[in-house]
Formats: sequence, structure tokens, C-alpha cells
Amino acid sequence: MSLLNETHDPTLSSWVASANLPGTDFPIQNLPFAVFRRKDSEEPFRGGVAIGDKVLDIAALCRKNILDGDAQRTAVAASASTLNNFMALGHTAWSSLRLALSRLLREDAKQQAITAQCLLELEDVEVALPAHIGDYTDFYTSIHHATNVGKLFRPDNPLLPNYRWVPIGYHGRASSIVLSGHDVHRPRGQLMPPGAESPTLAPSKRLDFELELGIFVGTGNLLGTSIPMADAEQHVFGVCLLNDWSARDIQGWEYQPLGPFLSKSFATSISPWIVTLEALAPYRLPFTRDANEPQPLPYLDGEHNRALGAFDIQLKVTLETPAMREANVPPHTICQTNYKHAYWTLAQLITHHTVNGCNLQAGDLLGSGTLSGPESHQLAALLEITHGGKVPLALPNGEQRIFLEDGDQVTLRGWCAIKGAARIGFGECTGTVFS
Repeated sequence: MSLLNETHDPTLSSWVASANLPGTDFPIQNLPFAVFRRKDSEEPFRGGVAIGDKVLDIAALCRKNILDGDAQRTAVAASASTLNNFMALGHTAWSSLRLALSRLLREDAKQQAITAQCLLELEDVEVALPAHIGDYTDFYTSIHHATNVGKLFRPDNPLLPNYRWVPIGYHGRASSIVLSGHDVHRPRGQLMPPGAESPTLAPSKRLDFELELGIFVGTGNLLGTSIPMADAEQHVFGVCLLNDWSARDIQGWEYQPLGPFLSKSFATSISPWIVTLEALAPYRLPFTRDANEPQPLPYLDGEHNRALGAFDIQLKVTLETPAMREANVPPHTICQTNYKHAYWTLAQLITHHTVNGCNLQAGDLLGSGTLSGPESHQLAALLEITHGGKVPLALPNGEQRIFLEDGDQVTLRGWCAIKGAARIGFGECTGTVFS
């Protein structure tokens, strides 16, 4: 069964002229969701959809009564101050609203004048977290990242035997998830200096980023039930960019035996625009596992996952130091990779997370884990780029970095672009470090 429909037609154009410009993140084939209000206003936050350099105000659109019955009811849910109720409605509702919005925004739409009254400039709005995130789980889906990090700590045994069999994850801290643009405070914690007899409490000296994708759960499951692979993607609302900031020195001391704690819980940044899973349909790829690798257990396998379970999402990280900003030197690209290198698919993450009866809820967030690829330019954390701090990263202005310093700004970007499909983007996820 094809996952493509009329909303994916690469020849579609919008009467919103900026949505037709080459390189835009938000053409009519995308239509990502967020929660927004006008800057410097006391207006309530409400749901919106990005189209070019504009935001379609769904609450305002609802008041125009130009949507059909099902789409109108779904739009009311999507116009709330969080998207949780909209997410909980399920794939059929999400798809019906996306189709209705696509038809309203197309070049030949008959109600352009009415819809235009519901548009605001992107530069004139501020965004909030798109959902109340009840729970956050971070996974570890790049075998390249896991192997590179493992070599630093266990040179003779870098990859633990369970990695090839089970999607590894841990329960993160939902309360410290922040939006792109939020400054990141350098965390304090216990550090164990090399050769010392006791730890000290101090600010982290080895602060790092991690390039990930965030996966928003739509419909959940009841406690005690599980989600099979055949249904897993129906429970995924969409995807955003995610930076899982990491204090490597705190992590190295605390992570045995229960994993990261203070080294991760101080901040996780996400981009505000959620690209729906439906919008990503043209960029699906087969999920393959090398014949020499263990194949997924039957509960993590399925015909659809093998045929279309992976995604071709290009990802990039740039770094801008205070000196670069002052000298007007552009941010430097330090990583360019692709989600297709992930060892586990998002469907496998959903199914494994619930196989024990754990209940997911609308608005829950899953982190993909650091998305390093097999090549040196695809390393998605400074821990890997600098070989654990042994090889400094050289920047074009002559500066060097081992880990992040105060004033450094890290920006994640993601996009999909293939021949025969419209380019779509994720916006950006930016954070600046301060003490």
C-alpha cells in the first residue's frame, strides 16, 4: 500500500509565495505543527502550521467555519494551547486536517482571501513547547556512536553484546526539555579528576552536544498492553530536532551502574515545529541489517518495517564561538550525517518500549540517540569528534575546541531532499552555553 497521497505531489504550489521558494523548509508539502502566539502579547498560545515564512493560525481558521465537519472538529483540537488532544486523535484525524489545510493553501484554492486573514509572519510570533511532555525516553540507535564511545571506555570490548539485540534506552527528565533558542546553563556535578582520591563538586568542563531526532507519540496504549510492529507507526505523530546536551565528566563518574543522571537532566533542546510522519512519506527507505549482524527478534520485525521503516533525513550541526560572532565569521559545520544510519527504526523503538506493557501517552517524547554515521564528518558529538578530548577540533578562525566553552552556540538543522519530491525542512534547534 502506498503511503503517498495528493498532499505529497511535488508539483503543488501555494498562493503563499514564500512557500514556493527554493530551499524553504516549509513548502505546502510539509505543513508542520507548533504552538505559538504573537510576540510581546498576552494572547493565549494556540496551534499553528508553518507555510513558507508564515504561520497559519488554526484557531482563527476555526472561527471562519470554512473547513468540513471532520476537519473542523480536528482543527478545534489542534488550536488548543498544547497539541496533546490533537495528537491523541490518531492518524486518520491528523491526515484529514493536513489534507484540508493543503487544499486551502494551494495555488488554485477558492477561499484564499478568507484563509489569508488567518496568516501571521513567522518573524512576528513566539513559540512554546508544542505539547505537555509527560515522559521522555532517550534511546541509543546509532551503532557507530555506540562503538566510538565504547572504544573510549572499553577499548577491548567497545560494543556490549546486548546492543545488537535490544534498543537501548533510559528514562530522561521531561521537566528540563526546552525550546530552540533557550540558553543552556553549564551544569554542576561531582567530577572525579584523573588520579584523585575523591570527587569534587564543580561546573562541568566537558560539556557536549548530541545530534538527535525527537519522536512525538500520538495515540498511546493502555497500561499492560503493547504495540505491535504492524501498528507502531500509527502511534507516531511526528518528528523534530533534538539536542541532548551532555556533561561528559559528570557522566563518566556517575553512569555506573544505572546510567546517566545529572549529566543529562539539566537540559534537552528541541525544535518547535513537528514534521508529521505523513509528510515524511516520500523519504522512506528500506530497513536493512547486514547479513553478518544478528537479525531483529520476531517482535521487532515486520514486512512494512523492512520495506519502508527507515528515513532519508539529512542532518547538520554548526558551531559558532563568541570570537566568530564578533568577527562576523559564519558558523562552522562540524557534522553532516543522515538518520538512515540508525541501527533501529522508530517503529522498533515504539514496539520495544511497550513490549513489557509500559503505557505511552500523547505528547510523550522519544529521543533517537546520537545519530553518528560511519564517516569522520558524520560524528554527531564532540566526544567522538575529539576522540574523548585528545584531538582538538580546529575551527576556520584558528580557534580550537575540545568541548563547549561559554558563549558557544550549537545549531542543529535537518531536511529531506530527493529527486521527484519536494524538499522539506525541520527549521533549526539552537542553544547557547553560559555559566
